[in-house]
Amino acid sequence: MNERQARSWNGFAALSLWLAALGVSIWQILAGALVRDPWRVGGFALGAVLAGLLLGGLFMVEPNQGRVLTLFGAYRGTERQPGLRWANPFLQKRAVSLRVRNFETQHLKVNDEHGSPIEIAAVVVWRVVDTAEAVFQVDNYENFVQVQCEAALRNLATRYPYDSHAEGEKSLRGNTQEVAEQLKLEIHERLAQAGVDVPEARISHLAYAPEIAQAMLQRQQAGAIIAARQRIVEGAVGMVEMALARLADRRVLQLDEERKAQMVSNLLVVLCSERAASPVVNAGTLYG
Repeated sequence: MNERQARSWNGFAALSLWLAALGVSIWQILAGALVRDPWRVGGFALGAVLAGLLLGGLFMVEPNQGRVLTLFGAYRGTERQPGLRWANPFLQKRAVSLRVRNFETQHLKVNDEHGSPIEIAAVVVWRVVDTAEAVFQVDNYENFVQVQCEAALRNLATRYPYDSHAEGEKSLRGNTQEVAEQLKLEIHERLAQAGVDVPEARISHLAYAPEIAQAMLQRQQAGAIIAARQRIVEGAVGMVEMALARLADRRVLQLDEERKAQMVSNLLVVLCSERAASPVVNAGTLYG
C-alpha cells in the first residue's frame, strides 16, 4: 500500500463557516423562542448540534508531519500540508512524524569472521518517507526500525574480521567507510518495506570482548613491534650499504672481506640495538 494525498480543506475557512452557522442558529433559536415557534427552535437547535459535530473534523498538521486518515478501517490518504485542516469528522487522523531521527543500538556481543567475540554498536539516521507503509505494513514501525538495525549490524559483523591479518583483507577497524556503506545499504533494504529511508549509518563502538581484550592487545603490540623492527632493519642495512659505498668511492680505507663482515656486524648491532651503544676506542693497530 503506497501513500496518496488525502482530501481535506482549509481549516480556517471551515471554522469561519461553522461560527457563522452557529451564530445564525442561535439567532434563529432566540427569534423562534420570542414568537413561540417550537418547530423553528427545534430545527435550528438540531442544526447547531450538527454544526458542533462537523467541528470535530478540524485537525492540526505540524511541519514535517503527516496525518494518516482512515474511515472505518479503510485508508483515505495522508495530509502533509501544515496548518489547520478540515476533513470528514468520522475519519481517524493518526499523526506520523516525518522528521529525521537517529538512535544508537545497544552494545551487541557477536563473533566476527574469525570467530573472535567483539562488542559493536552503530548510530542509525532514519526518517519515514511513506506514511501508509509505515502505519499499515508493520505493527510498530519504530520498534521495527530498532530490531532490524540490530539484526543488520549483527549480520555485518560476522562478515568481516575485527582487524586484518593479511595484506588486502578488509576489516571492521581498517575499512570504516566501506563497512558503513555496507551497513547503510543492508539496513535500507530491510526497512524499505516499512516506508523508512536511511540517509546514514555508522559504527559508533567497536572493541574486543573483555575476555579476550588483553590477549588481543598483546597480539597488536607484538605486531607493532615486529613492524617497527622491520623498518629499523631496512634502514640499518641501507645505512651500512651507504657507508661501505662511501668508503670505497673516496678510498678512505681498504678492507678485506673479513674486516668488511666485522664492520657490517658492528654497524648493525649499533643501529638495531634498543639502547645506545658504548664506544670502545682501539688503541692498537687495525690488524693487531
